[in-house]
Amino acid sequence: ELLYRAQTVHRQFHEDGSVQLASLLSIKTGSCPEDCKYCPQSAHYSKETGLEKESLLAIDDVLDKAKTAKDAGATRFCMGAAWRNVRDGKEFDQVVEMVKGVSDMGMEACVTLGMLSAEQAQRLKDAGLNSYNHNIDTSPEFYDKIITPRTFEDRLESISRVQQAGISLCSGGIIGMGETIRDRARMLEVLATLTPHPGSVPINALVPVAGTPMGERKRIDPIELVRMIATARILMPKARVRLSAGRQNLNDEAQLLCFMAGANSIFYGEKLLTTGNNDAEGDVSLIERAGLKTAT
Repeated sequence: ELLYRAQTVHRQFHEDGSVQLASLLSIKTGSCPEDCKYCPQSAHYSKETGLEKESLLAIDDVLDKAKTAKDAGATRFCMGAAWRNVRDGKEFDQVVEMVKGVSDMGMEACVTLGMLSAEQAQRLKDAGLNSYNHNIDTSPEFYDKIITPRTFEDRLESISRVQQAGISLCSGGIIGMGETIRDRARMLEVLATLTPHPGSVPINALVPVAGTPMGERKRIDPIELVRMIATARILMPKARVRLSAGRQNLNDEAQLLCFMAGANSIFYGEKLLTTGNNDAEGDVSLIERAGLKTAT
């Protein structure tokens, strides 16, 4: 019944049957001061995870990777920096140039840089930024169980600044961290009652990373991911619902159920920031076998 309702909504708002391919690149890796208990990029767990800090990539290197992603069929290029918040200065200036370069290629440019000010949001908008990713991760009630340095309200304030600048919001969360079904519903409620609701909603299944506090958690049942995607589709009919982290552990049949449930975007390429991802050729093959098409 849930899949039927989600399919009905999906066909009404996304009748072209396209799946957007979004490529994700970590442009600055590790040494983040946050303590997100699922994340290997946190400086709190670097000794245990063995993840080495990497400085901000050079502009030309990032643009070369963006071109490679575009040539492989990606229409959105997402750049992630492991910062708690954006700081004005040389590195932010470089990110602005990266955004300009990706936009000039004709790709959708997306960044995730942590918290930011209204002025910084406007600079990114003026540079051609299409979307800003700022996940709320979970419900307001469960949030402080996984993150302590910043509050749920901090996230909402950054989201407000992004939307006020006229940038499309990319925001979703993670399931499988020990939250309840009610927490999952509350997370979607918060997203769906934003004005407007996010243009893209990444739904992530926790990828347990050894050395993090959640490194020993059991992976979720794929059906739980299907339920989450279907509910997100019903609540946010116009959004691109993105099947994100955890997809590497799904077989083709489980991914097809996610597409049936309303997922119409995937992260595409060999890596999601610091975790592995599915084979790119296999992704295109699965989309074609399902009778769908890649967005152009």
